[in-house]
Amino acid sequence: MRRLLAVTALLTMLVGAAGCATDGSTGGSAEGAGSAAAGTSPGPAGMPAGGGVAGGDATQVCTAAQEATRTGVRTYVAELGQMLAAVGAGDSHTAEAARGRAEAALADWRAVLREQSERTNDPQLKTLLTDIGTEVSALGADVESIDETELDRLQQRLDQLCAR
Repeated sequence: MRRLLAVTALLTMLVGAAGCATDGSTGGSAEGAGSAAAGTSPGPAGMPAGGGVAGGDATQVCTAAQEATRTGVRTYVAELGQMLAAVGAGDSHTAEAARGRAEAALADWRAVLREQSERTNDPQLKTLLTDIGTEVSALGADVESIDETELDRLQQRLDQLCAR
């Protein structure tokens, strides 16, 4: 029961974080891209002084990364929930299948982040996607090993960097 509560709490946190990415801001603006490209000095936390907006090819990269995050979080948490329910019911076959699907969701999410990191020319976005990919790599099907604080922090950085 304790694990089911942990999954519920994790689901709430991660869906909230992924929901922030669906607020309609799907990439950088011309204004933000111009100030980033102009070489303005970094603002707080290494963000460009022009409002934290990623420049250049970041619009497509941000959209793909945010969509991968939404899909990855949704699938991962759903499969963890199914795994824990199956464990609680004593159904090891279903639990193992759900574990495999959860791990596959993480692998897919990580692959998209890696692909988008390689695709972008924006060094801040490249670093951030690499950092998120590292955190996703650290996730597994063990609910107690999930660092939701770090994932939330990285998601907030992505949302800020990809804001309009």
